[in-house]
Amino acid sequence: MTRSTTDEAATPQLPSPKERRRLREAKSLSEEQVAAAVGVTRATVRSWETGRTSPRGRKRALYAKLIAPEPEALATTAPAAAMTAPTPVPTAPETVPESAAEPTPAPSAEPTHGPAPEAPPEAAPEVKAMVVTEADTGTGTDTGTGTDTETYTCAETVGERRLSPAEAFDELYARTAPGLVRQAYLLTGRRALARESVERAFQLAWHRWPEVAVDRDPAGWVRAAAYEYAMSPWHRLRRAHRHPDAPPTEPGKQALFDALLDLPPAYRRTLLLYDGVGLDLPETAAETEASTPAAAGRLMTARAAVAERLPELASAATPAEQSALLHDRLGGLARAEHVPVPRPARAVRTGSEDRARLWTRAAVAGVALLIAVTGLTLHTAPTHYEPPISPAERVGGVPPRGGPQKLTTQDLKLQKTLREQVAHGPERLVPQLR
Repeated sequence: MTRSTTDEAATPQLPSPKERRRLREAKSLSEEQVAAAVGVTRATVRSWETGRTSPRGRKRALYAKLIAPEPEALATTAPAAAMTAPTPVPTAPETVPESAAEPTPAPSAEPTHGPAPEAPPEAAPEVKAMVVTEADTGTGTDTGTGTDTETYTCAETVGERRLSPAEAFDELYARTAPGLVRQAYLLTGRRALARESVERAFQLAWHRWPEVAVDRDPAGWVRAAAYEYAMSPWHRLRRAHRHPDAPPTEPGKQALFDALLDLPPAYRRTLLLYDGVGLDLPETAAETEASTPAAAGRLMTARAAVAERLPELASAATPAEQSALLHDRLGGLARAEHVPVPRPARAVRTGSEDRARLWTRAAVAGVALLIAVTGLTLHTAPTHYEPPISPAERVGGVPPRGGPQKLTTQDLKLQKTLREQVAHGPERLVPQLR
């Protein structure tokens, strides 16, 4: 049975895995409720929301209808969406790094002042855009209280200038790379590893740029890749990254630095994403691949551990005050440290291409070597069966081989005399009587 083109066109479009989870939690639906409505297990729903699998057929249509946003939600703007977030996000004068707290906007046909829900491809077939949104949420004295959002469309739209993939990548790199290096430093405590992690993440992003360009949060994609590389346990085997760098000299920053490094990696990452970068709880849970209750538990445990080192954090009255204080302290720690500046975007793109070219050549060389070894084996291998020669064995009980005895001295003398005398023919032997 073959599927027609009409059936494929009628297949409902699903948002990204992170957006699926956000839409489900926005409707106050649990994984069990969605699983019961669609007719699958809870593990299947979780795999759909993590991106490992995707629903098909009738289940896909039911799942898309179940998590579809309400008509009122489609008309909301970015400030309204921020006000209705499930967990309040603290505000501070600046995010942990400069330009590091990126919301997760949805791709749209036209740049807007806030994130809009993801539209199906057939609604805007002429637009192929990758929107990079940079938000600085704060309560500074100069800009007041609110969210200042700048939206950049890095692709071709009708009537707009075409941006090449390299230009779109360079713009994303220039906006987010310095802040990500500071975040990775707070995550690892190693300046060189922080720079290496960010550069490696952007190299991977350039290698998979067609996938990253259409993601609803390209900066979040790169941030997740950088965090995963920075938290790899294999770095402990490297001599250069075996021990963290020297802590700050200021007592308050040193206490916060030591408290962060003493946390388990998963708890440290959750605290940095929620209180440092400014993500809400569902987004933090989705990026750390944990459930929302698990992420909340990690966050509370991490705050309690840090509060033991920081008395002013323990004296905060509410969790919102704790979050705001941590946001300010983490931002100050990140800005105070001198982290290395990442390389230019062109060098990162060239490094990604060189790495891909090197791995391609290594794969081709490996296949060629395998073919050569296989051919040599076929050429030198025997074509028929040769029975092995049995090893020699000692045989006992056999008498020694007989033969003439060794000549004595008289025998040798007689033999010599007979050889020296010339025979003149047959002579008659005459007996001599004595």
